[in-house]
Parts: sequence; structure tokens; C-alpha cells
Amino acid sequence: MSNEDAPQAIYDECKRNSWTVDYLINNAGFGGQGDFTRERTLEQDIQMMRVNMETPTRLMNLFLPDMVKRGSGKVLNVSSTAANMPGPLQAVYYATKAYLTSVSNAIWRELKGTGVTVTALMPGAMQTGFIQAGGLDKTPLFAHAVDPMAVALAGYMGMLKGKLNVISGLAGVQKIGYPLMPIMPKTPMLDFVYEQQKTK
Repeated sequence: MSNEDAPQAIYDECKRNSWTVDYLINNAGFGGQGDFTRERTLEQDIQMMRVNMETPTRLMNLFLPDMVKRGSGKVLNVSSTAANMPGPLQAVYYATKAYLTSVSNAIWRELKGTGVTVTALMPGAMQTGFIQAGGLDKTPLFAHAVDPMAVALAGYMGMLKGKLNVISGLAGVQKIGYPLMPIMPKTPMLDFVYEQQKTK
């Protein structure tokens, strides 16, 4: 999904087979733990930006016009609770999810009255391959990661209802901290997130 041509290839394959896409679920994505200056490479983060932001944007650009023309269709973009705060030690990942949630919400409003909706699923820490792929298995944030099935179901049902955002799967410290994020002073919040993402 980091290939610029992948979204067009997917769309063309659907057209070639006369497949009507009622639901588009953009679930591909990855993170990566590490200090932006000393541990991450630019190429790692550019690849992440392509998969987490560019690819879902391209797919929506291809599939949404067909949905609007039919007057029906739904998109579920898998974002993250990370979208609502800066993320030291995952700086670019958090920023990509802020973008994905923002663009999803804006397009949701643009589509009002068309019969088509875009929902952002914002999960907390889940027990998926994302943890190992991102090098997050030894961080406090993922010590209490939840089973992804309930989160996936919540996202799917929220998409069917045309919800704007679905927040699901908060566990451990996230249950306490997440609702307080909007009112927390920025500097202590950054310190808190940093400590949650440090490798033990």
C-alpha cells in the first residue's frame, strides 16, 4: 500500500470485474517507535505517511464519486485515539492519524445529503501485529492492549450508522487519561505520552 499506483490498481481491478464497492474500509497502516532525530529514518516516516495518509486519500478520491453517483456507500477509515494529541516517540505516526481523522470528518460533512458517509474509527491500544511491527511491545502504552474483535465490530456498526467518529478499545491508563486530554496542559500531556511510549 506504500506504492503510489496501488489505489488505482485496486480501483481498476474492481471496475474490470464489475464489482460494486458498497463499503470501503481503509485499515492498512503502521507506526514506528523511536526518537525522530536519533532513531527514525526519513524513509521510514515517508513510507508511513504514504500508507497512513496518501493511500486512503487516493482510495477515497477514486471510490467516493461512484458512491455519490449511486446515492449510497460507506467508508471506514481506521484512525487512532492518537489523532487527538501529539505523540513524542511516535511523532509522525500520531500526526498521520490526526490527518486521517481530520480529512474523514471534513469529507463526512461535505457528503451530507448524498447517502454516503465517512466514519473514522479511533481505537486505543490493541493486540495486533501493529505492536510488533512498530517496536511497541515493550512500552507501557501497550501493556494492557485489548482484543481487536470488539473494536472492529464497533467500527463496523458505527460505519453502518454513518457515525462521524467511533472511539473504542480504551484500556488501562487510556481509560483515565483519554477523556482528560482536551483539558490537560500541553507540556505535562507531552511528558505523559512520552513516558507511555518509552521502551522498558
